[in-house]
Amino acid sequence: MTTAQIEAFFATLQAANPLPVTELEYTSVFELLTAVLLSAQATDVGVNKATRRLFPVANTPQKILALGLEGLESYIKTIGLYRSKAKHLMETCRILVERHGGEVPRSREALEALPGVGRKTANVVLNVAFGEPTMAVDTHIFRLGNRTGLAPGKTPLAVEQALLRRIPAKYLVDAHHWLILHGRYVCQARKPLCAQCAVSSACNFRHKTPG
Repeated sequence: MTTAQIEAFFATLQAANPLPVTELEYTSVFELLTAVLLSAQATDVGVNKATRRLFPVANTPQKILALGLEGLESYIKTIGLYRSKAKHLMETCRILVERHGGEVPRSREALEALPGVGRKTANVVLNVAFGEPTMAVDTHIFRLGNRTGLAPGKTPLAVEQALLRRIPAKYLVDAHHWLILHGRYVCQARKPLCAQCAVSSACNFRHKTPG
């Protein structure tokens, strides 16, 4: 995609959705971290269903620890890989209490040192909670970056770095949300809805699907 195409692409997405937000439900930075940690290989809908039960009972590291592992598992067992996620979340809570005063750290290094928190999760927290212009590359953004020609890359990190280079600074803070939502609902994996796509004219995908 050319510079002009990229500008048109994001200007159009911004006009359609000026204030994009994550579809994960949360009311604090810790709740956001928990929801994102639980969302790996799971849908936002499924995570929200579980956290609507969990957060009214335990929405701080201290309260999660007080639940105990089995107690935590009982709240999140509807989520895929819930046993390993419960262990990671319990250990993360212990570290938050022991090393960070029960608060979620703002540095990438400290976030990525938490069990179950990789680069993508850290990027979501830094972007959504702290307003930093990071790019969390999930399957939707990876697909979209390559399919459209916006940021081709063989790995999520390569796509992330290309997106950070190519997206104009004025769009960067919200770009993560626009791309995820576009990939989730329009530029879908099996059959992209090209005929319904508002940014189709700025996209270099060669095999656009007809209406």
